[in-house]
Amino acid sequence: MASLTSSEWRLLCEKYQRSVTLSEIESKKDPENNPFRSKYNARELLKQIKSSLGQYAGENETEQGERGQQQDEKELQVEQQIAAGGDSPAGLSAARLAVIEYQLGVNHTETEELSAGEEHLMNCIRLLDKYEVTQENISLFIQARNQIGVLWAGRGETETAQGFLESAEALYNRYMKEDGKPPMDPNEYFMAEEEKLTEQERTKRFEKAYTYTLYYLAQVYKNLEQNDKAGLYCHTTLQRQLEFNNFSPLEWAVNAATLSQYYITKSCYMEGRHCLAAASVVVGLAGEVPSEAAAKENEAESEKQEKLCQRKAEIARCWIKYCLNLINDAKKMLEDNIGELDADRQAEMKVRRRQEEEEKEKGRKTVVLFGSSDTSDSILSMEEKVSCAYPLDFSEARAIFLVGQNYVNEAKEYFQIDGHATDHIEIVQDHSALFKALAFFEDDYERCCKMHKRRIDMLEPICKDLNPQYYLLISRQLQFEVAETYYEMMDLKIAVADKQEELEAHTIRKINHLTMSSIKYYELFLDSLKSPDKKFPDKLEEDVLRPAIVAKFRIARLYSRIITADSNKQMENISKSLEYYRFVVDYCAQNQDAKKAVETELELSEEMVSLLPLRLERLRAKLTSVN
Repeated sequence: MASLTSSEWRLLCEKYQRSVTLSEIESKKDPENNPFRSKYNARELLKQIKSSLGQYAGENETEQGERGQQQDEKELQVEQQIAAGGDSPAGLSAARLAVIEYQLGVNHTETEELSAGEEHLMNCIRLLDKYEVTQENISLFIQARNQIGVLWAGRGETETAQGFLESAEALYNRYMKEDGKPPMDPNEYFMAEEEKLTEQERTKRFEKAYTYTLYYLAQVYKNLEQNDKAGLYCHTTLQRQLEFNNFSPLEWAVNAATLSQYYITKSCYMEGRHCLAAASVVVGLAGEVPSEAAAKENEAESEKQEKLCQRKAEIARCWIKYCLNLINDAKKMLEDNIGELDADRQAEMKVRRRQEEEEKEKGRKTVVLFGSSDTSDSILSMEEKVSCAYPLDFSEARAIFLVGQNYVNEAKEYFQIDGHATDHIEIVQDHSALFKALAFFEDDYERCCKMHKRRIDMLEPICKDLNPQYYLLISRQLQFEVAETYYEMMDLKIAVADKQEELEAHTIRKINHLTMSSIKYYELFLDSLKSPDKKFPDKLEEDVLRPAIVAKFRIARLYSRIITADSNKQMENISKSLEYYRFVVDYCAQNQDAKKAVETELELSEEMVSLLPLRLERLRAKLTSVN
């Protein structure tokens, strides 16, 4: 068959470029009632190009596309020419055909016709798979595998997707090792010589395709619960996006902040801090929050304001988690078997930390760091604002606490109670948890008590206003936490009172107030577990088993802590205490599986059930003798 004339070739190139414009630009303007209009128009152009190329190459293809299952001698010869470099007219035509199959595959996938998309993508892969990877086809090799990998992942066939994507990764690594020259972009097969891309642009597009490979692999490994691998691939993806300046600041920042949470769960605080610092810097590249006046005048500006504020608040919440987890992890390392700070362990850890930090800084150079020439200094400056080392005393813990508290205030500016009730309450709970974590490091009981009072002041009003009908789970969490906070304050006040020679009346009133407040909120929590006819369940659900038994146990202890000179009141309180201790013992006797969840509480309850009746008898005898 005669070769294409220059005018025929120009027409094919124009059709191809038009199809790209339709798919990538004009499709964004398609009406809601015809969302794929431009995609369908692009498809028709691609089909016309495919038909012209098929006729030229002498291929006898059906409209559905060559499946590549049987190939005649001529077709095989054409494909071998692609492998050899594709310089002959027939070879170039067949290479272009593989590009069109790829574009048709992407087109059908984007219009949600996955089976047809798979068919065209596999046609492309079959055309390429039998032959050597070259500078001309490597980019198409990778992009086709990326697309088919995403398609299978969307179907929930994660392991199939993994195979295609890991194949793309291996091809990239092999090409970079053996050749490494900036490869030809698939679109260049439909460009005149003078329009061909520069080596810099080729490199940018090729690296972008490989970055997508890593990004999709990160998702695949996450779905396969290979979390360490997913974290590594996500980190590398983010770094490459910065390096090649191929990212949306808002999306990149949220992804980096999300990755920080993975590092935090692994107690890798240096890496977690680095991700958050980078997120905070990069989100700033999205620009300033538009003024309210501008937002009111322009709907697009209003949406931009909303999105930017939300993303900044989400990053602030990740910083809160960073600070909270860092202090809490330090607390776990420093506390003794009764939950108090172990001074010997503290001194030991301070010595060990100095040695470890030196090693960590050396090791850090092997970690993939985010940043470009524009952002590296800003990221480093942001990191210096908060430590990544475990705080070992009050001063160090307070420094981290204050950073967390600043981010609490920032997050609450966007996540306000009206409109974002659940998010707002969770932020307040985190704020309370920051105070609780800091209180561990404070050795002054009165100051400790004030920290817990701050927790009460922020939690109790929400607890009172919240409708349990709509927010049952959150209501229970708040009721339990308020009860627990009053409980801790009572213990602290009793510890302070024990050091006094004589209890003053206002101290007694304070202790009793804290005791009764704790009982009140534990009872509210327990009431929320009852059936509509106010009956307590015979068998507790697993998620509330321990909290419910702990609440019963603590109420028993609280009644025994009420200070009164009235013997009748004393007997009444001890009787109530005994009732609650008995509940713990009886429940565990009837539900053997509960014993493991509350071993300590059960042991103490059994002891009190045997001791309190004797105490009641003594009080009763005393009252009888007085009367």
